[in-house]
Amino acid sequence: MSSTPTFSFMQIPKFSPHEAEVLGTDAHLPQVAADRLGPAALRERFGSNRIAGLQAVHEPSWTGHPPKPASVLLGIVMHPEPTVLLTVRTAHLSSHSGQVALPGGRQDLQDADEIATALREAREEVGLQPQFVTVLGCLPLYVTGTGYKVTPVVGLIDPAMQLTANPHEVADVFEVLLAFLMNPANHRRHAIEWQGVHRQWISMPYEVSQRERLIWGATAGILRHLYDFLQTPYS
Repeated sequence: MSSTPTFSFMQIPKFSPHEAEVLGTDAHLPQVAADRLGPAALRERFGSNRIAGLQAVHEPSWTGHPPKPASVLLGIVMHPEPTVLLTVRTAHLSSHSGQVALPGGRQDLQDADEIATALREAREEVGLQPQFVTVLGCLPLYVTGTGYKVTPVVGLIDPAMQLTANPHEVADVFEVLLAFLMNPANHRRHAIEWQGVHRQWISMPYEVSQRERLIWGATAGILRHLYDFLQTPYS
């Protein structure tokens, strides 16, 4: 990985992702076949050790500080058409306020491992009890430009779950069709240049109850990593 300039937190660029220029989509890439998105296929895929071939993702750093460990739960709700559980962070939070996110946060000292962090954070943020989650495995680290090394924990969620959003952290909870997210035609490409750092990123706009929810940043990047994992050839 090439060296890049480092910045203080206050130098992170402020811009509206909703107004960012769309450079194109990845419609030329194949979508993940429907038969790879069911619970049996997902269990087989994560149990095959194919994930060892994936590389960690490192965004260019905006902070210059060592990244802090964190985890998110990439929870796939096992409806007849599977969905991914997402949240909208409240507007008053100090970081990533108002953004669409996967349930998750920083690792605490009492957490046994990265999986424990993801399950604890999901329980605290949206009231998801661990007994409704079957953990399949973890995607490789996703190191964000804002200073977190995130472990995406992938799990199957029983649709019988009962959710209660924590109003201090979560403004909304919603689900997005997994098939939509695993179709690169819905992955829009953008770029930003800031103080010598060229950053490419993707967004995935999704309409929920006649309101657009823009999935972007690390959340979109992690979902794209899931696409890469599921789309690689079965051998």
